[in-house]
Amino acid sequence: MTKAKIGIVTVSDRASAGIYEDISGKAIIDVLNEYLTSEWEPVYKVIPDEMADIEATLIDMADVQNCSLIVTTGGTGPAKRDVTPEATEAVCDRMMPGFGELMRAESLKFVPTAILSRQTAGLRGDSLIVNLPGKPKSIRECLDAVFPAIPYCIDLMDGPFLECDESVIKPFRPKAK
Repeated sequence: MTKAKIGIVTVSDRASAGIYEDISGKAIIDVLNEYLTSEWEPVYKVIPDEMADIEATLIDMADVQNCSLIVTTGGTGPAKRDVTPEATEAVCDRMMPGFGELMRAESLKFVPTAILSRQTAGLRGDSLIVNLPGKPKSIRECLDAVFPAIPYCIDLMDGPFLECDESVIKPFRPKAK
């Protein structure tokens, strides 16, 4: 069985200042470790909130590092510096708008400001790229909502088979006819 490579990208202006502890990227890794029982390897980066840096990182993780899944955190709000969705759209071949729709719907159960979120997802080659919010609590809520579809999406893209701890998260895969 092929070990899955999963990219984790934290986008933050504070990261370039050198005084930043990345709790968001670590929260993603912790959640994925809870979900996944199959072997996987994180490809982890913390980068500044700059369009060119985000695009270059996503392209490298998809095209060079061969990550089947790339999860970003940060840069999805309405601030002028929040450009993660634009960078994601710029590098993707096709967009997957259902991911953002579901994440916003889930977040609205907890905070009315979820309508300000601009999370999205898309496909680049053999990679699924998913933008998450920046707060660990919101990361968990959004991943709990969308992750059940991710293993099957990666299956459809001929990626590695992601096995999950079904007592934690139950992936949906249609039954064979």
